[in-house]
Amino acid sequence: LVLDIGCGNGDDLMIEKKYNPNSKCIGIDFGDWNRESLIEKGIEPAAINIENQAFPLNDETADLIIANQVLEHTKELYWINHEVFRSLRVGGYLYLGVPNVLSLHNRILGLFGIHPTCSKIISAHVRVFSKNDTLLFYKEVANAFADIEGVVGSLFYPFPKILARPIATLFPSLAFSIFFVIKKTGKYRGEFIEWL
Repeated sequence: LVLDIGCGNGDDLMIEKKYNPNSKCIGIDFGDWNRESLIEKGIEPAAINIENQAFPLNDETADLIIANQVLEHTKELYWINHEVFRSLRVGGYLYLGVPNVLSLHNRILGLFGIHPTCSKIISAHVRVFSKNDTLLFYKEVANAFADIEGVVGSLFYPFPKILARPIATLFPSLAFSIFFVIKKTGKYRGEFIEWL
């Protein structure tokens, strides 16, 4: 069972279905604009507000939850993570992808007084992420029931793709986007809500 938060047109779920054709895939988005397209692809759509509504899953049922390039658009990070870890089974994974406010190009822009590209006031992004701050967040709140198993980078401005991939792999904290693989290792008891 795979859930994609902010699924858009279902691209990430189609990758999952390619490798696991029998997966049940659920795609959450704020509206119904991709409903018919998702159904045609074998994805069950759900239109909810992830910042204040429960995910359409029973406790401890999901094997994988994808949150790829969505959390930077949200304010209610504790509620969303509460729902993620409530929904994940022990042994399940959260795959989290976020833009990196401390990417090399953003650091260089800052030297010239230019705002980071991933957090412009006129954009839809309301929250920023960096490698170390994200690691600290999950270690502080989720240490008793989750382990971060991997951190990788993607894209590395201003280098072309052929160079960017190996550089981002070596230096994820300087990459344009960062991806975290987080495994649920124990029972979740509401720690994200209690933390507040």
